[in-house]
Amino acid sequence: MFIEMTNRWDDPLLRDLLQYSIYSDAENVEDTIAAYMAGNGRSLYGYEEEGELIGIVGFAMNGTGELKIEHLAVEPDFRGLGYGRGLVLEALDKKKPALLTAETDEDAVNFYRSIGFEIESLGELCPGVERFKCIYTVDSE
Repeated sequence: MFIEMTNRWDDPLLRDLLQYSIYSDAENVEDTIAAYMAGNGRSLYGYEEEGELIGIVGFAMNGTGELKIEHLAVEPDFRGLGYGRGLVLEALDKKKPALLTAETDEDAVNFYRSIGFEIESLGELCPGVERFKCIYTVDSE
């Protein structure tokens, strides 16, 4: 079940999933939660199965119809089973953007490629770590 996480900020599973998805050492779980609590176009959803939180997707919608995935994570025991893809599809269905984007590293770029995103290298934004912009243009039909 795809659920909004607004009342679960203290859930340890939510915090663990956010930690998996945080890119920068300067960003921490508390700052991330505070940003989602403030709103400003940001939303955080989770996928729950049999009462267990399996994955999360956090995104921000801008005024031009672009939905940017800010955070995406699936519990390690459930990776490779389609839950990440499901979270992305649910976000698309929920917000109906014209464009879906994400920024990621080499570890996750093939995930985005496998579900139809176009990939652009952003180079090494931090020394030794190549980053990628992932872009999915949504069909208007």
